[in-house]
Amino acid sequence: MFEEKAWRRVDDYIGAALISKEEAQEETLAANARAGLPAIDVSPPQGKLLHLLACAIGARRVLEVGTLGGYSTTWLARAVGEGGKVVTFEVDARHAEVARANIAREGMSARVDLRVGPALEMLPRLESERAQPFDLAFIDADKPNNAAYFDYALKLSRPGALIIVDNVVREGAVADPSKTDGGALGARALFDAVAAEGRVEATAVQTVGAKGWDGFLIARVK
Repeated sequence: MFEEKAWRRVDDYIGAALISKEEAQEETLAANARAGLPAIDVSPPQGKLLHLLACAIGARRVLEVGTLGGYSTTWLARAVGEGGKVVTFEVDARHAEVARANIAREGMSARVDLRVGPALEMLPRLESERAQPFDLAFIDADKPNNAAYFDYALKLSRPGALIIVDNVVREGAVADPSKTDGGALGARALFDAVAAEGRVEATAVQTVGAKGWDGFLIARVK
């Protein structure tokens, strides 16, 4: 579609204008491609947005569900600063291996606690550790479980924390009752759960760009 070409061109323009070579993690994206990882990382402008949101609230502890190759992980690790921590979950051991190498190359290993396995099995263990609550959570994993991931993020977050969920619009499928795939159903379940949850205030924003037509749900814990 013409629109997608234009969206990608504008994303490239934004990246060239506002994201430095040091920030861009071009080698991480190249390493992910060489390893055959799916090209489903957030875009560079979206990664910078996550970074800026984390910086804006002074986030020192971040929870991430869905590491993939560590691209968004590194953006968030830069934001938490020295002594900060990103706890990130990745179900695929091979993806995690690629992510560890990328994170190490970016000098962020000391700030990242990468845990390998199904997040819904490991999040209860994290809850039992009784560590300090998280300042920000970013959820970008298997979409049918988004509502469950959101529930755990809420349990583990402090008042004032942000919970951000990616891929909630799905080219409009979220608002199209005829779409009944797992991603669409998961997105609707997430919206229903958040709408019924009195402990947060939330909105969602549609996005277009190199990743097509999608969007983020952003919730603030009261």
